[in-house]
Amino acid sequence: MSNVGDQETSRLDDAARAGWLYYVAGNTQDEIARKLGVSRQSAQRLVSLAVSEKLVKVRLDHPIARCMELAHGLKEKYGLLSCEVAPTDPDTPTALTGVAQLAASHIERVLKSDHPKIIALGTGRALRACVEQLPKMDCPHHRIVSLLGNMMSDGAATPYNVVIRMADRVNARHYPMPLPVFARSLEEKQLLQRQEAVHNILDLARQADVTYVGIGNIGDNAPLLVDGFVSREETRALIKAGATGEITSWVFDRNGKLIDGLTNDRVASATLKASPTKPVIAIAVGPLKTDAVLAALRGKLINGLITDEAMAEQLLIH
Repeated sequence: MSNVGDQETSRLDDAARAGWLYYVAGNTQDEIARKLGVSRQSAQRLVSLAVSEKLVKVRLDHPIARCMELAHGLKEKYGLLSCEVAPTDPDTPTALTGVAQLAASHIERVLKSDHPKIIALGTGRALRACVEQLPKMDCPHHRIVSLLGNMMSDGAATPYNVVIRMADRVNARHYPMPLPVFARSLEEKQLLQRQEAVHNILDLARQADVTYVGIGNIGDNAPLLVDGFVSREETRALIKAGATGEITSWVFDRNGKLIDGLTNDRVASATLKASPTKPVIAIAVGPLKTDAVLAALRGKLINGLITDEAMAEQLLIH
């Protein structure tokens, strides 16, 4: 009897994967057949099964067994409060769609609470993709607060700050940080953070019921460098100091310890610290981010993770 049940679970898993590849990743049935190692007719039947079994609506509702196993393994290994894993499309391992939808579902569950919540947000491509997946909601009893400045050094708006965008979608009160991401000096940072409005926002961020952040790698293709927040010389100095990743522009080494000095002296973001009871959830995907995510896990800078199969597998190996 157990064998029959296992076969049914495997069949639904295959249908869910086929449904995800077709409806979320936009693959053709020929591409699905190749990726799953089945005939085109089988791929067509699996996609149909995903619909008939109601595994696929707008989002993937079927909890794929492998993803659940990986999420459980990561929770156990790193002592996480929460972990969710989305399928990886083998042809586009850096695609954000699946992880963004999973993260949007997580945020939506928080927003559906009748009790007022403070939601703190970092920035980045993954978080922006996630916010784009959120449905329109009416949540005036919640507050959304930014963990870092929303301005470039010249006063222009930062491209991946998502607080205002999310607040517009869910009709919540919001508190963008009226600061540049980096001050020009430690003294200027201290002066800026003493402003009453900024002090209130930083205090609100400390009270957050749940926090969502992106994670950036450090190197020639680091988001901080590509987006113009740090120079190439500063990036080299960070690498020389052992920098591996960054969260809300706070840079840390392979063990998750903040780098002394350098750009960390000037970063105007809220203090980077995970609570033992309140979730600080990273949303990350792609092989370039693996070392940075691993470092953040080692240093307990995060206690929750939403990622994809490929990264989950790598994190469990280390």
